[in-house]
Amino acid sequence: MAYAEKQAQSWKKGRSGFRMSVRMRNLVLALTSFTALIVIWMLITGTGAVRPLFLPGPPKVLATLYKTAMSGQLAADLWISLWRIMIAFAMSCVVAIPGGIMIGSYKTASALVQPVVDFIRYMPVVAFVPLSILWCGTGEWQKYVIIFVGTFFQQILMVQDCVKRVPKELVDVGRTLEMPEHQIMLRIVLPAAAPGIWDAMRTTLGWAWSWLVLAELVAANSGLGYRITVAQRYLQTDLIIGYVLLLGVLGLITDQLMRGAEKRMFAYLGAQ
Repeated sequence: MAYAEKQAQSWKKGRSGFRMSVRMRNLVLALTSFTALIVIWMLITGTGAVRPLFLPGPPKVLATLYKTAMSGQLAADLWISLWRIMIAFAMSCVVAIPGGIMIGSYKTASALVQPVVDFIRYMPVVAFVPLSILWCGTGEWQKYVIIFVGTFFQQILMVQDCVKRVPKELVDVGRTLEMPEHQIMLRIVLPAAAPGIWDAMRTTLGWAWSWLVLAELVAANSGLGYRITVAQRYLQTDLIIGYVLLLGVLGLITDQLMRGAEKRMFAYLGAQ
């Protein structure tokens, strides 16, 4: 018995060590790719192959970002953009997740709602910008509408697909046990679909960052996207590139945070 326990502990340690080595390898590869990108950027700008007006070097971009941060402008732009994406994305999740669960669970709801969702999701979000300004003005709600439209119609279908992938056998077991429909939904369908729904949220949050920039490029007077527009007018390429890189970093951070939360909430999936 003691021998078996030692073997099990040794196996667990070996598995943990393997995971750590894989993580370290992935981290090194990721850092290598980013380093290579920066080196190529520095070579292009350092040799004068491209004029600084069109592509300033990394030191110039970093200096501009530092100056913007010290002035307080960067923090103000960052806060208002984060606030907008949090509100709009939360609105999308509040509607899309229950809606996706319903149309994924019931054929009648799917037949009623899915054709409309499919129809609207193929409409370009850019085309809604003039309408959103007409309906909501140029205030905050106009930004929320653009991010919502760009996120919701994809998100609800992704949630629906997650629900449809729940094994029918599990639902049949609940019905065999004469569980009420709401209990089947809460205790069988939702737990089984939860990992996929969370992954759908993570994916659509990445899209929401893109629609945030679109919302702030037009009819805005604050935010990261607005600052990019102003910088373009004055040919401040270093500020444009700095803010674009910052948006990429913010998107990466939120994605990694959701990945980390996913590993904690659904740790049992890793044990399979």
